Amino acid sequence: MNSNISNISDNDTLTTAAPSMGSVALDNAIYISDKAKEKVITLMKDAGLGEDSSYFLRVGVVGGGCSGLSYKMDFDNEQKPMDQAFEDKGIKIVTDLKSFLYLVNTELEFSDGLNGKGFYFNNPNASRSCGCGESFAV
Repeated sequence: MNSNISNISDNDTLTTAAPSMGSVALDNAIYISDKAKEKVITLMKDAGLGEDSSYFLRVGVVGGGCSGLSYKMDFDNEQKPMDQAFEDKGIKIVTDLKSFLYLVNTELEFSDGLNGKGFYFNNPNASRSCGCGESFAV
């Protein structure tokens, strides 16, 4: 993972973060793999949002699932005052502050293999996750 990450603060000032080395991030952010980036772009185009630069990827954590916490993901165009926003590989990723505490240094990945197709979160903060990968605990 060798990309430049930008942390977008509430006042929209861009601060360039340090690049990551290998699979260990040097800055507190949320990252996206190349494969997940391509799938997000495809899904945005399919939803008719590909040309609208106001839309971004919103990720979050909610209570539930067999391990206690579940991931959620959607497209959004309204950033809230306490949201944390990041950009990785040209994709703007936004999360609420509470979710960010669980998602710091997580990488969103996509698999299209025979054993499972879809997005998954490579979360270094999770102490355990369920078999389906949709919920986790810290």
